[in-house]
Amino acid sequence: MARYIALVPAAGSGSRFGAASPKQYLQLNGKPLMWHTLATLAAVSAIDEVAVVISPQDEWFDDFAWDLPKLRVCRVGGASRAESVGNGLAALGCDADDWVLVHDAARCCLSVAAVERLIATLSGHQVGGLLALPVPDTVKRADSEGHVGATVPRNGLWLAQTPQMFRAGVLEKALREQPADDITDEASAVERAGLKPLLVEGDAQNFKVTYPRDLALARAILAARAGQ
Repeated sequence: MARYIALVPAAGSGSRFGAASPKQYLQLNGKPLMWHTLATLAAVSAIDEVAVVISPQDEWFDDFAWDLPKLRVCRVGGASRAESVGNGLAALGCDADDWVLVHDAARCCLSVAAVERLIATLSGHQVGGLLALPVPDTVKRADSEGHVGATVPRNGLWLAQTPQMFRAGVLEKALREQPADDITDEASAVERAGLKPLLVEGDAQNFKVTYPRDLALARAILAARAGQ
Protein backbone atom coordinates (compact mmCIF):
# COMPACT_ATOMS: atom_id res chain seq x y z
CA MET A 1 0.00 0.00 0.00
CA ALA A 2 1.27 3.45 -0.91
CA ARG A 3 2.41 5.64 1.96
CA TYR A 4 1.89 9.35 2.45
CA ILE A 5 5.12 11.13 3.30
CA ALA A 6 5.46 14.84 4.09
CA LEU A 7 8.77 16.35 2.99
CA VAL A 8 9.78 19.80 4.26
CA PRO A 9 12.86 21.36 2.59
CA ALA A 10 14.47 23.59 5.21
CA ALA A 11 18.06 24.08 4.09
CA GLY A 12 17.66 27.74 3.11
CA SER A 13 19.27 30.65 4.91
CA GLY A 14 16.23 32.97 4.81
CA SER A 15 18.42 35.83 3.58
CA ARG A 16 15.46 38.08 2.72
CA PHE A 17 14.36 37.96 6.34
CA GLY A 18 17.51 39.62 7.63
CA ALA A 19 17.64 37.70 10.93
CA ALA A 20 20.66 36.20 12.72
CA SER A 21 19.34 32.69 12.12
CA PRO A 22 17.25 31.22 9.30
CA LYS A 23 13.62 32.23 9.72
CA GLN A 24 12.48 28.64 10.30
CA TYR A 25 14.20 28.80 13.71
CA LEU A 26 12.81 32.12 14.89
CA GLN A 27 10.62 31.92 17.99
CA LEU A 28 6.90 31.98 17.30
CA ASN A 29 4.53 31.59 20.25
CA GLY A 30 7.18 29.80 22.28
CA LYS A 31 8.35 27.40 19.58
CA PRO A 32 10.56 27.61 16.49
CA LEU A 33 8.51 28.74 13.51
CA MET A 34 9.12 25.43 11.74
CA TRP A 35 7.85 23.45 14.75
CA HIS A 36 4.32 24.64 13.98
CA THR A 37 4.70 23.53 10.35
CA LEU A 38 5.93 20.07 11.29
CA ALA A 39 3.35 19.66 14.07
CA THR A 40 0.47 20.25 11.66
CA LEU A 41 1.78 17.71 9.18
CA ALA A 42 2.37 15.17 11.96
CA ALA A 43 -1.23 15.65 13.13
CA VAL A 44 -2.64 14.46 9.77
CA SER A 45 -3.61 10.85 10.37
CA ALA A 46 -3.01 9.75 6.77
CA ILE A 47 0.61 10.94 6.82
CA ASP A 48 2.99 8.14 7.81
CA GLU A 49 6.23 10.12 8.09
CA VAL A 50 7.29 13.76 8.26
CA ALA A 51 10.77 14.33 6.87
CA VAL A 52 12.57 17.63 7.30
CA VAL A 53 15.55 18.21 5.00
CA ILE A 54 18.20 20.46 6.54
CA SER A 55 21.69 21.45 5.48
CA PRO A 56 24.57 19.20 6.61
CA GLN A 57 26.07 22.41 8.04
CA ASP A 58 22.91 23.38 9.96
CA GLU A 59 23.93 24.96 13.29
CA TRP A 60 20.47 25.48 14.81
CA PHE A 61 18.25 22.40 14.55
CA ASP A 62 19.77 20.53 17.50
CA ASP A 63 19.32 23.54 19.79
CA PHE A 64 15.58 22.84 20.02
CA ALA A 65 13.40 20.04 21.39
CA TRP A 66 11.12 19.03 18.54
CA ASP A 67 9.06 16.44 20.48
CA LEU A 68 7.02 15.47 17.44
CA PRO A 69 5.79 12.04 16.31
CA LYS A 70 6.60 10.73 12.84
CA LEU A 71 9.56 13.13 12.49
CA ARG A 72 12.65 12.12 10.53
CA VAL A 73 15.61 14.45 10.03
CA CYS A 74 17.54 14.24 6.74
CA ARG A 75 20.77 16.26 6.75
CA VAL A 76 21.10 16.24 2.97
CA GLY A 77 19.92 19.73 1.99
CA GLY A 78 21.34 21.20 -1.19
CA ALA A 79 22.00 24.59 -2.73
CA SER A 80 18.50 24.88 -4.19
CA ARG A 81 14.99 23.82 -3.23
CA ALA A 82 14.87 21.27 -6.05
CA GLU A 83 18.20 19.78 -4.95
CA SER A 84 17.04 19.53 -1.33
CA VAL A 85 13.80 17.81 -2.33
CA GLY A 86 15.63 15.43 -4.67
CA ASN A 87 18.21 14.58 -2.01
CA GLY A 88 15.43 14.08 0.52
CA LEU A 89 13.61 11.66 -1.75
CA ALA A 90 16.80 9.66 -2.22
CA ALA A 91 17.47 9.56 1.54
CA LEU A 92 13.93 8.41 2.31
CA GLY A 93 14.04 5.52 -0.13
CA CYS A 94 10.42 6.02 -1.17
CA ASP A 95 8.63 3.52 -3.36
CA ALA A 96 7.64 4.97 -6.72
CA ASP A 97 3.94 4.81 -5.81
CA ASP A 98 4.28 6.56 -2.46
CA TRP A 99 2.64 9.98 -2.26
CA VAL A 100 5.02 12.79 -1.27
CA LEU A 101 3.62 16.08 0.06
CA VAL A 102 6.29 18.79 -0.23
CA HIS A 103 5.58 21.74 2.05
CA ASP A 104 7.35 25.04 2.70
CA ALA A 105 8.86 25.23 6.19
CA ALA A 106 7.77 28.87 6.43
CA ARG A 107 4.07 28.13 5.80
CA CYS A 108 3.54 27.61 9.52
CA CYS A 109 -0.20 28.40 9.52
CA LEU A 110 -1.15 25.38 7.43
CA SER A 111 -4.25 23.64 8.75
CA VAL A 112 -4.88 19.92 9.12
CA ALA A 113 -8.17 20.38 7.25
CA ALA A 114 -6.37 21.79 4.18
CA VAL A 115 -3.97 18.84 4.05
CA GLU A 116 -6.81 16.36 4.46
CA ARG A 117 -8.70 18.07 1.62
CA LEU A 118 -5.64 17.84 -0.62
CA ILE A 119 -5.15 14.15 0.12
CA ALA A 120 -8.83 13.31 -0.35
CA THR A 121 -8.96 15.14 -3.68
CA LEU A 122 -5.75 13.72 -5.13
CA SER A 123 -5.59 10.17 -3.79
CA GLY A 124 -7.15 8.80 -6.99
CA HIS A 125 -5.62 11.35 -9.39
CA GLN A 126 -3.16 10.16 -12.02
CA VAL A 127 -0.72 13.07 -11.63
CA GLY A 128 -1.19 14.84 -8.30
CA GLY A 129 -1.49 18.52 -7.60
CA LEU A 130 -1.19 21.37 -5.15
CA LEU A 131 -3.03 23.72 -2.87
CA ALA A 132 -3.56 27.11 -4.53
CA LEU A 133 -5.79 30.17 -4.37
CA PRO A 134 -7.60 31.92 -7.22
CA VAL A 135 -6.17 35.43 -7.64
CA PRO A 136 -8.76 37.80 -6.08
CA ASP A 137 -7.20 41.16 -6.99
CA THR A 138 -6.56 43.10 -10.17
CA VAL A 139 -3.08 42.18 -11.44
CA LYS A 140 -0.67 44.76 -12.84
CA ARG A 141 2.52 44.07 -14.76
CA ALA A 142 5.23 46.68 -14.14
CA ASP A 143 7.53 48.10 -16.77
CA SER A 144 11.28 48.54 -16.28
CA GLU A 145 10.75 51.89 -14.53
CA GLY A 146 8.15 50.69 -12.04
CA HIS A 147 5.14 52.09 -13.85
CA VAL A 148 2.12 50.01 -14.86
CA GLY A 149 2.94 48.34 -18.14
CA ALA A 150 -0.27 46.35 -18.44
CA THR A 151 -3.28 45.06 -16.57
CA VAL A 152 -3.29 41.26 -16.64
CA PRO A 153 -6.65 39.44 -16.81
CA ARG A 154 -6.95 37.40 -13.61
CA ASN A 155 -9.33 34.79 -14.99
CA GLY A 156 -7.66 31.42 -14.57
CA LEU A 157 -4.78 32.79 -12.47
CA TRP A 158 -3.96 31.02 -9.21
CA LEU A 159 -1.40 31.61 -6.46
CA ALA A 160 0.52 28.40 -5.79
CA GLN A 161 0.76 27.19 -2.22
CA THR A 162 2.03 24.03 -0.58
CA PRO A 163 1.79 21.14 0.12
CA GLN A 164 2.31 19.98 -3.43
CA MET A 165 1.53 16.27 -3.68
CA PHE A 166 2.91 13.85 -6.25
CA ARG A 167 3.89 10.21 -6.55
CA ALA A 168 7.51 9.80 -5.50
CA GLY A 169 8.51 8.26 -8.82
CA VAL A 170 6.91 11.04 -10.85
CA LEU A 171 8.46 13.77 -8.71
CA GLU A 172 11.93 12.23 -8.60
CA LYS A 173 12.02 11.83 -12.39
CA ALA A 174 10.70 15.36 -13.01
CA LEU A 175 13.28 16.94 -10.69
CA ARG A 176 16.11 14.86 -12.13
CA GLU A 177 15.34 15.92 -15.68
CA GLN A 178 14.96 19.68 -15.03
CA PRO A 179 17.68 22.26 -14.21
CA ALA A 180 17.64 22.54 -10.40
CA ASP A 181 18.29 26.29 -10.35
CA ASP A 182 15.33 26.96 -12.65
CA ILE A 183 12.61 25.26 -10.58
CA THR A 184 10.71 27.31 -8.01
CA ASP A 185 8.24 24.61 -6.96
CA GLU A 186 7.60 20.93 -7.54
CA ALA A 187 4.58 21.54 -9.76
CA SER A 188 6.80 23.48 -12.18
CA ALA A 189 9.04 20.45 -12.65
CA VAL A 190 6.07 18.13 -13.13
CA GLU A 191 4.53 20.55 -15.65
CA ARG A 192 7.73 20.63 -17.68
CA ALA A 193 7.58 16.84 -17.81
CA GLY A 194 4.36 17.26 -19.79
CA LEU A 195 1.92 16.50 -16.97
CA LYS A 196 -0.92 18.63 -15.60
CA PRO A 197 -1.15 18.92 -11.80
CA LEU A 198 -4.60 19.53 -10.34
CA LEU A 199 -5.30 22.80 -8.50
CA VAL A 200 -7.00 22.25 -5.13
CA GLU A 201 -8.35 25.36 -3.43
CA GLY A 202 -6.31 26.23 -0.38
CA ASP A 203 -6.63 28.74 2.43
CA ALA A 204 -5.52 32.37 2.68
CA GLN A 205 -4.09 31.67 6.13
CA ASN A 206 -1.61 29.25 4.55
CA PHE A 207 0.73 32.09 3.61
CA LYS A 208 4.51 31.98 3.53
CA VAL A 209 6.33 33.96 6.22
CA THR A 210 8.76 35.96 4.12
CA TYR A 211 9.39 39.27 5.91
CA PRO A 212 9.56 40.25 9.61
CA ARG A 213 6.15 41.94 9.38
CA ASP A 214 4.59 38.56 8.54
CA LEU A 215 5.37 37.22 12.02
CA ALA A 216 2.66 39.28 13.71
CA LEU A 217 -0.04 37.78 11.48
CA ALA A 218 1.31 34.25 11.98
CA ARG A 219 1.33 34.74 15.76
CA ALA A 220 -2.25 35.96 15.72
CA ILE A 221 -3.50 33.04 13.59
CA LEU A 222 -1.75 30.41 15.70
CA ALA A 223 -2.86 32.01 18.97
CA ALA A 224 -6.47 32.12 17.77
CA ARG A 225 -6.35 28.41 16.87
CA ALA A 226 -4.83 27.52 20.23
CA GLY A 227 -7.67 29.33 21.96
CA GLN A 228 -10.43 27.49 20.13
